Amino acid sequence: MRLPSYRSSEILLLAYFAYAAALAVWFGLPASSIAKASALFAAAVVFFAILASFRRLGGAWRDWSPPLVLLAAYRELELFATSSPTHALEKSWQAMDRTFLNAWHARAAIESAGWLLPLYFELTYLLVYGIGLFSMLMVYRAHRRDLADRVLFVYLLGTLLAYSIIPFYPSQPPRSLFTDSGPLVTTPLRQLNLLIVNGAGVHTGVFPSAHVSSAFSAAWALLFLLREKRWAGWGMLIYAVSVAVATVYGRYHYAADAIAGFAVSLTAAAAAIVIRTSGRRALNRRSRAGSWPPQPPRSFVPKRLRGIQPNDS
Repeated sequence: MRLPSYRSSEILLLAYFAYAAALAVWFGLPASSIAKASALFAAAVVFFAILASFRRLGGAWRDWSPPLVLLAAYRELELFATSSPTHALEKSWQAMDRTFLNAWHARAAIESAGWLLPLYFELTYLLVYGIGLFSMLMVYRAHRRDLADRVLFVYLLGTLLAYSIIPFYPSQPPRSLFTDSGPLVTTPLRQLNLLIVNGAGVHTGVFPSAHVSSAFSAAWALLFLLREKRWAGWGMLIYAVSVAVATVYGRYHYAADAIAGFAVSLTAAAAAIVIRTSGRRALNRRSRAGSWPPQPPRSFVPKRLRGIQPNDS
């Protein structure tokens, strides 16, 4: 029986689920938590194997399913939820935030225009959950499905790296510990975000910020790999900066979390550069070998012309 051929993005997700299952054992979590982590890994193996085995069923589903499977990886972090009795990390991080928000008057500047900027930053925070799907939409709009797996790999790399670090830094968000430093302007979108993070969020830790790392990783993927839609990459980069500000202003994260999330995303940026460089080298090799420009896909060549080379007389 032929083994399924997994894509790079799928292998990355499977590696994370295997890592989480092993980490659950290493942390000495209850047997039920270890069983859940192992079951998630097994389910992901079977799910991606099904998509890889049935071409008609797979196809576009393999492009769109990884961002959805990522939600399961995010929720899995809840298995590692614990609490720190002293909150020493949070107190040290909060000192930096007070400087940014109060001494540097960042909060006052954001709220100087009333509800407008607070609403914008809450919207950017809310839209983070759709970054992966938006990236795939840009790939499809550029008619570059051949880049789907590479774009997904870079985006997932930065996001999953943040997930893999979070269990080692158990911490509570500033909105829970330091209620006196929250926004003074409340918008409907803030109420919606609080409803989501309080109800469906994870309580394992906030360092580093996966919101920030995923936004910047998507920006690097679009900027370095999707040359046909450079505006999307630059737009995503501006959006990622907005997300970083939103996480701190909204007290969803500390400034230290946002900085660490950006640092994690630089690994994804390096991966994107390597992928782009390797692609250019492969293109140059084909060009020197005389195989450029490439022949059109066989299914698009008229039957009467199949097998006839351009130089045949």
